[in-house]
Amino acid sequence: MGKILFVSDRIDKIKQYSDILKQHEFLAVDNEASTIETVELNQFDIIIFDNAINNCKNIMKKVKSITNKPSFILLTADDKIENEKYINAFLTDNMPASLIISAINLNLKTQKSLEQLSETNKNLADSLYRLNVLYSTSSKFAGSLDKEKLLNYMIEGMDKSLSFDLTCTLAFCTEDKPVLMLNSLYEISDELLSAIKLRTILNYKSLFDNPPFKIEDIKVVKTVKYPAKHFTFNLFEYDNMFAPISLGDNFFGCIEIFKETPFTSDDATCFQTIAQQVSLPLKSATLYQEIKETNHKLEKLERLKSEFISIVSHELRTPLTAIKNSLDILSCGKCGEINESGIKFLSMAQRNVERLSGIINDLLDLSKIEAGKMDYHFANMNIHAVIDYVKTSLNGLAKEKGLNLIAEETPDLPEIYADSQRLEQVLTNLVSNAIKFTPSGKTITIRSHIADAAQIVANECFKQDIEKLSGKYIVVCVEDQGIGIAEKDLLRAFDKFAQIENSLSRKAGGSGLGLPIAKQLLEAHNGIIWCDSEVNKGSRFYFALPVSQIPSEKILIAN
Repeated sequence: MGKILFVSDRIDKIKQYSDILKQHEFLAVDNEASTIETVELNQFDIIIFDNAINNCKNIMKKVKSITNKPSFILLTADDKIENEKYINAFLTDNMPASLIISAINLNLKTQKSLEQLSETNKNLADSLYRLNVLYSTSSKFAGSLDKEKLLNYMIEGMDKSLSFDLTCTLAFCTEDKPVLMLNSLYEISDELLSAIKLRTILNYKSLFDNPPFKIEDIKVVKTVKYPAKHFTFNLFEYDNMFAPISLGDNFFGCIEIFKETPFTSDDATCFQTIAQQVSLPLKSATLYQEIKETNHKLEKLERLKSEFISIVSHELRTPLTAIKNSLDILSCGKCGEINESGIKFLSMAQRNVERLSGIINDLLDLSKIEAGKMDYHFANMNIHAVIDYVKTSLNGLAKEKGLNLIAEETPDLPEIYADSQRLEQVLTNLVSNAIKFTPSGKTITIRSHIADAAQIVANECFKQDIEKLSGKYIVVCVEDQGIGIAEKDLLRAFDKFAQIENSLSRKAGGSGLGLPIAKQLLEAHNGIIWCDSEVNKGSRFYFALPVSQIPSEKILIAN
């Protein structure tokens, strides 16, 4: 059954159509004013216009401006039609009743189909819009690790897709107190705000037995779109939805949303989807914050450790210097003659003082390097001078242990831009280690040559360092015939305080800082260090330094 309006001033036609369409809701009007008033007050499925009525075209035009929903049917007495753009069908004066009923029913069916199509298109458009909002919101979630921003993105997505009146989001963004984020269409009075806070605690209590906070602990962050208007307590009569925000096994917060008009099932799906979508990025943001805080603590501990090492090392130096001077005075006989046993114990004490002094110097150097306070004095120099100095300095120590220390150098090597004192420190460490870990009667060899970066070959574990090289390098190698290092321990040899676990290394002792210090000193020279070894067959420690180039400061001056 349809609702039909018949516009005609012919009484016989009104009677005729009233009888024909008695199964429908039928209403007739006979002038323009009545037609306009009736259309404004009622919604019709079909309006039949009698072409014989005075000013029919204008009546149609005015009705069309009021509503687009009904089908327009024109009843005409002749074949002359002037109103085609307004009408959907035609009836003639002499048309049989059966055809009139068929025409009316067909138009009603068409009208219903059009309404269904319109509703379907509207629902489809709404769905597409919501999908776009969900996609946009997800993209924003993926691009942030800020918990407050993530919550704002969630609320923004709900606003766009659900057009809420009020959202109440309880979140534990900080450790000190929970935050209640209110996003409201209108202003909220203090009394209503207190009621909302109490409701939030009750909602929280529905999830957990005992809330770890009180109503006065809640910090409120309020955003109001139209502060000129105010909500009343009728707000609690609005339709509402509630969802917890969880981070896996942990609880982060909850959200409640209010709307004056009822929510649909699609609204509920969209609401739950956004509330769930925000959980994963919030979890990532929480983990990121924890990592940042942990890193900050580790950096602080590292800084305290370096300061502690520096202070302790300096404090040890003062008594150690006094002990060393006292031992030197005693060994020179200035305090009287010392028997053979006394000389033996004095010599032992002096050796251990030197050893302790070396450990303290290593600790100081390490703390300076890590703090970025190591002093360097770069200049163009030749590696031959460093090799000669170290060989001369340690030749006596090698002979004492029954070792042969030799140098096999490539003559006329090009210069490098380096700090000679720091390179002497690096090479002294490598040769001292070779002497320490090489049995008596063996040979230690210092070699040097020039090589292109592509020609340098190293064990697979040093591949990343080698791949960074480009250009020509001076390569220095210290080769021994000592205890060697297992392949799995090659990288570990350069770790701070590390010593390879075997009986001879434990017997040799040491701080375990020499190689890490050498590595960092060489990195300051844009060089690298690596090693190759085989257990019980000896080791080869290499370092490479770029061939000298004009420093950048000089290039700027030259230009």
